[in-house]
Amino acid sequence: MFRRKDRIEVKTPEQILLMRAAGLVVGRTLELLRESVRPGITTGQLDAIAEESIRSAGAVPSFLGYHGYPASICASVNDEVVHGIPGDRVLLDGDQVSIDCGAIVSGWHGDAAITVGVGEVSAAHVELSRVTEEALWRGLAAAVSGSTVRDIGIAVESYVRAQPGGDDYGIVEEYVGHGIGTSMHMDPNVPNYDHGGKSPSLVPGMALAIEPMVCAGGRLTRTLEDDWTVVTQDGQRACHWEHTVAITPEGPWVLTALDGGAARFAALGVPSPAADRA
Repeated sequence: MFRRKDRIEVKTPEQILLMRAAGLVVGRTLELLRESVRPGITTGQLDAIAEESIRSAGAVPSFLGYHGYPASICASVNDEVVHGIPGDRVLLDGDQVSIDCGAIVSGWHGDAAITVGVGEVSAAHVELSRVTEEALWRGLAAAVSGSTVRDIGIAVESYVRAQPGGDDYGIVEEYVGHGIGTSMHMDPNVPNYDHGGKSPSLVPGMALAIEPMVCAGGRLTRTLEDDWTVVTQDGQRACHWEHTVAITPEGPWVLTALDGGAARFAALGVPSPAADRA
Protein backbone atom coordinates (compact mmCIF):
# COMPACT_ATOMS: atom_id res chain seq x y z
CA MET A 1 0.00 0.00 0.00
CA PHE A 2 0.98 3.64 -0.35
CA ARG A 3 0.50 6.58 1.98
CA ARG A 4 -1.65 8.89 -0.12
CA LYS A 5 -0.07 12.12 1.12
CA ASP A 6 3.47 11.52 -0.06
CA ARG A 7 3.37 8.28 -2.05
CA ILE A 8 5.57 6.38 0.35
CA GLU A 9 5.24 2.63 0.10
CA VAL A 10 4.26 0.94 3.37
CA LYS A 11 4.82 -2.80 3.44
CA THR A 12 3.02 -5.61 5.22
CA PRO A 13 5.05 -7.82 7.57
CA GLU A 14 5.01 -10.53 4.88
CA GLN A 15 6.45 -8.11 2.32
CA ILE A 16 9.16 -7.04 4.74
CA LEU A 17 10.14 -10.71 5.02
CA LEU A 18 10.57 -10.84 1.23
CA MET A 19 12.78 -7.77 1.49
CA ARG A 20 14.76 -9.53 4.19
CA ALA A 21 15.37 -12.40 1.76
CA ALA A 22 16.72 -9.92 -0.79
CA GLY A 23 18.72 -8.18 1.92
CA LEU A 24 20.40 -11.41 2.96
CA VAL A 25 21.45 -12.06 -0.63
CA VAL A 26 23.04 -8.60 -0.70
CA GLY A 27 24.64 -9.00 2.72
CA ARG A 28 26.16 -12.38 1.89
CA THR A 29 27.40 -11.15 -1.48
CA LEU A 30 29.10 -8.16 0.12
CA GLU A 31 30.80 -10.40 2.67
CA LEU A 32 32.08 -12.55 -0.19
CA LEU A 33 33.36 -9.46 -1.97
CA ARG A 34 35.01 -8.17 1.21
CA GLU A 35 36.93 -11.44 1.45
CA SER A 36 37.82 -11.28 -2.27
CA VAL A 37 39.34 -7.78 -2.26
CA ARG A 38 43.13 -7.94 -2.51
CA PRO A 39 45.93 -6.19 -4.39
CA GLY A 40 45.92 -7.37 -8.00
CA ILE A 41 42.23 -8.15 -8.39
CA THR A 42 40.25 -6.09 -10.90
CA THR A 43 36.94 -4.40 -10.24
CA GLY A 44 35.55 -6.43 -13.14
CA GLN A 45 36.49 -9.65 -11.38
CA LEU A 46 34.65 -8.44 -8.29
CA ASP A 47 31.60 -7.76 -10.46
CA ALA A 48 31.70 -11.32 -11.83
CA ILE A 49 31.92 -12.73 -8.30
CA ALA A 50 28.92 -10.62 -7.27
CA GLU A 51 26.73 -11.63 -10.20
CA GLU A 52 27.45 -15.30 -9.62
CA SER A 53 26.67 -14.94 -5.91
CA ILE A 54 23.38 -13.13 -6.54
CA ARG A 55 22.14 -15.45 -9.28
CA SER A 56 23.18 -18.62 -7.46
CA ALA A 57 20.90 -17.50 -4.61
CA GLY A 58 17.96 -17.33 -7.01
CA ALA A 59 17.96 -13.53 -7.06
CA VAL A 60 18.46 -10.95 -9.81
CA PRO A 61 21.03 -8.10 -9.71
CA SER A 62 19.20 -4.81 -9.16
CA PHE A 63 21.82 -2.68 -10.88
CA LEU A 64 22.42 -4.59 -14.12
CA GLY A 65 20.57 -2.74 -16.87
CA TYR A 66 19.15 -0.11 -14.50
CA HIS A 67 18.89 2.99 -16.72
CA GLY A 68 21.49 1.26 -18.88
CA TYR A 69 24.01 0.58 -16.10
CA PRO A 70 26.31 -2.20 -17.39
CA ALA A 71 27.26 -4.14 -14.24
CA SER A 72 25.92 -5.90 -11.15
CA ILE A 73 27.81 -3.76 -8.63
CA CYS A 74 29.24 -0.27 -8.40
CA ALA A 75 32.95 -0.32 -7.56
CA SER A 76 34.21 3.17 -6.67
CA VAL A 77 37.93 3.48 -5.95
CA ASN A 78 39.61 6.19 -3.85
CA ASP A 79 38.30 9.58 -5.10
CA GLU A 80 35.35 7.90 -6.82
CA VAL A 81 32.36 8.55 -4.60
CA VAL A 82 29.68 6.36 -6.14
CA HIS A 83 28.54 4.62 -9.36
CA GLY A 84 32.03 3.51 -10.42
CA ILE A 85 31.71 1.03 -13.30
CA PRO A 86 33.65 -2.23 -12.80
CA GLY A 87 36.20 -3.08 -15.47
CA ASP A 88 39.91 -3.59 -16.01
CA ARG A 89 41.05 -1.37 -13.13
CA VAL A 90 43.47 -3.28 -10.91
CA LEU A 91 43.24 -2.63 -7.18
CA LEU A 92 46.55 -1.62 -5.63
CA ASP A 93 47.93 -1.81 -2.13
CA GLY A 94 46.64 1.19 -0.18
CA ASP A 95 43.50 1.69 -2.27
CA GLN A 96 39.98 1.73 -0.89
CA VAL A 97 37.02 0.49 -2.90
CA SER A 98 33.40 1.24 -2.10
CA ILE A 99 31.20 -1.62 -3.33
CA ASP A 100 27.48 -0.99 -3.79
CA CYS A 101 25.26 -4.03 -4.40
CA GLY A 102 21.56 -4.67 -4.94
CA ALA A 103 19.42 -7.77 -5.44
CA ILE A 104 15.78 -8.56 -6.21
CA VAL A 105 13.84 -11.48 -4.73
CA SER A 106 10.21 -12.00 -5.81
CA GLY A 107 10.05 -8.38 -6.96
CA TRP A 108 11.44 -6.90 -3.74
CA HIS A 109 14.78 -5.09 -3.47
CA GLY A 110 17.72 -5.00 -1.07
CA ASP A 111 20.54 -2.45 -1.35
CA ALA A 112 23.75 -1.98 0.65
CA ALA A 113 27.34 -0.78 0.30
CA ILE A 114 30.64 -1.26 2.08
CA THR A 115 34.08 0.32 1.81
CA VAL A 116 37.01 -2.11 1.84
CA GLY A 117 40.69 -1.35 2.22
CA VAL A 118 43.14 -3.00 -0.15
CA GLY A 119 46.26 -4.20 1.66
CA GLU A 120 47.81 -1.57 3.94
CA VAL A 121 45.69 1.59 4.00
CA SER A 122 46.77 4.83 5.66
CA ALA A 123 45.44 5.53 9.15
CA ALA A 124 43.66 8.69 7.96
CA HIS A 125 41.77 6.80 5.28
CA VAL A 126 40.91 3.94 7.64
CA GLU A 127 39.47 6.58 9.95
CA LEU A 128 37.44 8.13 7.13
CA SER A 129 35.82 4.76 6.46
CA ARG A 130 35.20 4.13 10.16
CA VAL A 131 33.52 7.50 10.60
CA THR A 132 31.32 6.93 7.57
CA GLU A 133 30.26 3.48 8.71
CA GLU A 134 29.57 4.59 12.27
CA ALA A 135 27.59 7.58 10.98
CA LEU A 136 25.49 5.12 8.97
CA TRP A 137 24.69 3.18 12.13
CA ARG A 138 23.70 6.35 13.93
CA GLY A 139 21.30 7.02 11.06
CA LEU A 140 19.94 3.49 11.20
CA ALA A 141 19.41 3.81 14.95
CA ALA A 142 17.33 6.94 14.32
CA ALA A 143 14.99 5.05 11.95
CA VAL A 144 12.27 4.52 14.55
CA SER A 145 8.52 4.89 14.34
CA GLY A 146 7.43 8.41 15.32
CA SER A 147 10.67 10.05 14.20
CA THR A 148 11.16 11.72 10.82
CA VAL A 149 13.40 11.35 7.80
CA ARG A 150 15.10 14.57 8.90
CA ASP A 151 16.07 12.93 12.21
CA ILE A 152 18.11 10.38 10.27
CA GLY A 153 20.10 13.10 8.51
CA ILE A 154 20.66 14.92 11.78
CA ALA A 155 22.00 11.73 13.38
CA VAL A 156 24.39 11.07 10.49
CA GLU A 157 25.71 14.63 10.29
CA SER A 158 25.99 15.07 14.05
CA TYR A 159 28.18 12.00 14.38
CA VAL A 160 30.50 13.05 11.56
CA ARG A 161 30.91 16.57 12.91
CA ALA A 162 31.55 15.34 16.45
CA GLN A 163 34.67 13.40 15.40
CA PRO A 164 38.17 14.88 15.69
CA GLY A 165 38.56 16.95 12.54
CA GLY A 166 34.94 16.21 11.68
CA ASP A 167 34.25 19.75 10.50
CA ASP A 168 36.81 19.19 7.75
CA TYR A 169 34.96 16.19 6.29
CA GLY A 170 32.66 16.76 3.34
CA ILE A 171 29.23 15.12 3.49
CA VAL A 172 27.95 14.64 -0.05
CA GLU A 173 24.58 16.33 -0.55
CA GLU A 174 23.81 15.60 -4.21
CA TYR A 175 23.45 11.85 -3.60
CA VAL A 176 21.23 10.67 -0.76
CA GLY A 177 19.44 7.65 0.60
CA HIS A 178 15.97 6.66 -0.53
CA GLY A 179 12.89 4.61 0.00
CA ILE A 180 13.08 1.06 -1.27
CA GLY A 181 10.71 -1.85 -1.84
CA THR A 182 9.07 -2.82 -5.12
CA SER A 183 11.56 -0.45 -6.78
CA MET A 184 15.16 0.25 -5.85
CA HIS A 185 14.68 4.02 -5.64
CA MET A 186 11.44 5.34 -4.22
CA ASP A 187 10.13 8.19 -2.09
CA PRO A 188 11.25 9.55 0.28
CA ASN A 189 14.73 10.92 -0.28
CA VAL A 190 16.89 10.45 2.83
CA PRO A 191 19.58 13.17 3.09
CA ASN A 192 22.68 12.51 5.19
CA TYR A 193 22.57 15.97 6.73
CA ASP A 194 20.05 18.27 8.39
CA HIS A 195 18.19 19.64 5.38
CA GLY A 196 15.86 21.73 7.55
CA GLY A 197 12.10 22.06 7.29
CA LYS A 198 9.45 19.39 7.47
CA SER A 199 9.99 15.81 6.40
CA PRO A 200 7.94 12.60 6.33
CA SER A 201 7.23 10.81 9.58
CA LEU A 202 8.45 7.25 9.95
CA VAL A 203 5.82 4.56 10.40
CA PRO A 204 6.02 0.76 10.68
CA GLY A 205 6.22 -0.85 7.27
CA MET A 206 8.42 1.79 5.69
CA ALA A 207 11.81 0.69 4.36
CA LEU A 208 14.73 3.00 3.66
CA ALA A 209 18.19 2.72 2.19
CA ILE A 210 20.44 4.97 4.27
CA GLU A 211 23.80 5.68 2.61
CA PRO A 212 26.20 8.36 3.82
CA MET A 213 29.07 9.31 1.51
CA VAL A 214 31.80 11.20 3.33
CA CYS A 215 34.82 12.86 1.74
CA ALA A 216 38.25 13.51 3.23
CA GLY A 217 38.08 17.01 1.73
CA GLY A 218 35.29 19.10 0.25
CA ARG A 219 31.84 17.71 -0.43
CA LEU A 220 31.58 18.84 -4.07
CA THR A 221 31.55 16.22 -6.81
CA ARG A 222 31.55 15.91 -10.59
CA THR A 223 30.51 13.16 -12.99
CA LEU A 224 32.98 11.64 -15.43
CA GLU A 225 32.41 11.30 -19.18
CA ASP A 226 30.96 7.81 -18.75
CA ASP A 227 27.90 9.59 -17.27
CA TRP A 228 28.01 7.32 -14.21
CA THR A 229 31.18 7.61 -12.16
CA VAL A 230 31.00 10.40 -9.56
CA VAL A 231 34.32 11.70 -8.19
CA THR A 232 35.31 14.34 -5.67
CA GLN A 233 36.14 17.67 -7.27
CA ASP A 234 39.30 18.09 -5.20
CA GLY A 235 40.59 14.56 -5.79
CA GLN A 236 40.39 13.58 -2.13
CA ARG A 237 39.10 10.19 -1.11
CA ALA A 238 35.50 9.35 -0.29
CA CYS A 239 33.88 6.44 1.51
CA HIS A 240 30.37 5.03 1.06
CA TRP A 241 28.44 2.79 3.44
CA GLU A 242 24.79 1.74 3.11
CA HIS A 243 22.14 -0.55 4.58
CA THR A 244 18.45 -1.17 3.96
CA VAL A 245 16.41 -0.80 7.13
CA ALA A 246 12.78 -1.57 7.91
CA ILE A 247 10.85 0.48 10.45
CA THR A 248 8.97 -1.92 12.75
CA PRO A 249 6.89 -1.38 15.90
CA GLU A 250 9.77 -2.85 17.92
CA GLY A 251 12.49 -0.70 16.35
CA PRO A 252 14.74 -0.69 13.28
CA TRP A 253 15.55 -3.97 11.55
CA VAL A 254 18.54 -3.85 9.17
CA LEU A 255 17.49 -6.13 6.33
CA THR A 256 20.92 -6.21 4.65
CA ALA A 257 22.92 -6.97 7.82
CA LEU A 258 23.39 -10.70 8.38
CA ASP A 259 22.45 -10.36 12.06
CA GLY A 260 19.75 -7.78 11.35
CA GLY A 261 21.85 -5.16 13.12
CA ALA A 262 21.61 -6.92 16.48
CA ALA A 263 25.23 -6.45 17.55
CA ARG A 264 25.56 -2.81 16.53
CA PHE A 265 22.22 -1.81 17.99
CA ALA A 266 23.01 -3.60 21.26
CA ALA A 267 26.26 -1.64 21.51
CA LEU A 268 24.31 1.58 20.96
CA GLY A 269 21.57 0.61 23.42
CA VAL A 270 18.93 0.77 20.70
CA PRO A 271 15.83 -1.46 20.97
CA SER A 272 15.45 -3.60 17.88
CA PRO A 273 13.74 -6.84 16.84
CA ALA A 274 17.00 -7.87 15.17
CA ALA A 275 18.09 -10.39 17.79
CA ASP A 276 14.81 -12.31 17.47
CA ARG A 277 14.61 -12.05 13.67
CA ALA A 278 18.22 -12.42 12.59
